[in-house]
Amino acid sequence: AWARYRSPVDYGIVPLDLPKVAALIAAGLPTRLYYTAFRHNAFDTHVHQADLHARLLTYASDAVAGFLRDMERIGWGDRVVVMIFSEFGRRVPENTSLGTDHGAANLMFVVGKPVRGGHHGEPPSLSALDAGDNLVYTTDFRRVYATVIDGWLGFRKTGELLRGRFESFPIFA
Repeated sequence: AWARYRSPVDYGIVPLDLPKVAALIAAGLPTRLYYTAFRHNAFDTHVHQADLHARLLTYASDAVAGFLRDMERIGWGDRVVVMIFSEFGRRVPENTSLGTDHGAANLMFVVGKPVRGGHHGEPPSLSALDAGDNLVYTTDFRRVYATVIDGWLGFRKTGELLRGRFESFPIFA
């Protein structure tokens, strides 16, 4: 599918394998869930974070925007949702190398035409940190997973899968 796929859509300079996902979707594969990632822990920004982080966010934004434009182009715009997450957060204070160290809480994005935009959940405080200078999380990440797994993928046994019951956010139109 990938070898034959042609798209005029620009995914930016770091497409994150999203054109390959688009090719598989366009080819009609029945797969409901795809996973791609930045390679080599790109967001592990312990050193000189400001410029690098801004650049990485631009790369990610360009790739996701390109993917969503491509999905619209092939008629899948209303049938695709993208969930963006990291397996770790960052601490709030800058370290001595002008970066930040691994932290606990993080944010997640769910984007696409079927998604009601906006903030869901309570934003964490940037000043009321825990003893390790971590953000204090306000939403268990499994609640977002449950929202997507149940509300989008249609799997109703999220309690068993996630080892707990989590109320879904009302994000799908």
